This record gives sequence, C-alpha cells and structure tokens, in this order.
Amino acid sequence: MAAWTATAEGQKSTNRIVQAPGVSQAKRPAGNERRVPKMLQSSDSSFQKFNTTAATPNTYNPVKNVTAPVDQATIGRTLVIKGEISGSEALYVDGRIEGKITMPESRVTIGRNGKVDASIQAREVVVMGKVTGNIECSDRVDIRAEGSVHGDISTIRISVEDGASLKGGIQVRSDSKPQSQQKQAEQPKAMAATATA
Repeated sequence: MAAWTATAEGQKSTNRIVQAPGVSQAKRPAGNERRVPKMLQSSDSSFQKFNTTAATPNTYNPVKNVTAPVDQATIGRTLVIKGEISGSEALYVDGRIEGKITMPESRVTIGRNGKVDASIQAREVVVMGKVTGNIECSDRVDIRAEGSVHGDISTIRISVEDGASLKGGIQVRSDSKPQSQQKQAEQPKAMAATATA
C-alpha cells in the first residue's frame, strides 16, 4: 500500500490509499476505498493536485533553435539552361548551364551530374561536376575529387581534393573584394593623383 498527502490552497490535507499490485482485498484496511493514482485517471476526475514541494521539478528548458530551411534553387538533371542566371539564394546545378552565373552573395554548387559552360561569380563555389569557364569567388572555391574545372579561378581560399581536375590559372587574393571591384576602386585613385599633379 502507498499513502500520500494531497493538498491544495485553502483545503485540508487528505490521505489516499492505493492498493499495490498483487495485494488481495483481505489485506486492505476496512472502510478504505480503492483509489487510482492521478496519472491513471481521466482528466475529468475530481482528485486534488499533489504537493510537489519535496521533489524539485526540472526547471531547465533548453532553447530550441529552429531555423528555416536554407533557400536553395535546384536545376535538375534533365534541365538545360542557356543564358544568364542571377539571384541571391544558393544554387545547386545538377543539369546543364551555358552562359553566365552571377550570385555574388550566395553559394553555387555544381553537382556530380552538373555540366556548366559558363563564367561563375559567387561568394562560394563547390564543384563536383564539370565546369568550363572562369570562376570568381569572394570567399572560397572547393573542387571535390570527382570535380573538373577548365578555366581561371580568382578567390581568397581554394581547396582541391586528390583526383580533381584543374586546368587554368589560379589567383589567390588577400582581401574579400573581387578582382573587378578592385580595378574599379583603383581607377578613381589614379585619376585623383593625376588631377592634383
């Protein structure tokens, strides 16, 4: 048998006796009714809430960081695009692109089945397929083992795995400005120097 004390504000304490499993009716004290613990009762029962001052409840509630899925456009295996692609979300290419890809603030991933005959300008480029054209990155170029690049690369960081194919020039810059922006920034300085002389 188990006994516990249930209290609620403004009400007096009461004892409830619960029959333990395997205990027969004869061993129960006379005059006591069988009570079912609260967790086994339906929600409409009239039992009082139990006082849990002896046990401290778990007060740690971890913050759940639920983020929205990353916005990513996907060009599937059977798609062929000829022209210019630009945007601000990540791009995954598993099909074929001919032309120009301009995603200056995003990541461009060329999947294993992807074939790109275009110049690429992006923040980050990952190559697992085939790229024919120049790549200009403001952050990082990653050529995986199954990837192939035929063209010039301009970036701050580059990673080429064993087994990757790379044919072209590599320019590793020390700052985050792309090459075209650096030339434009230097021209006004040169003009200002000649104007004052």
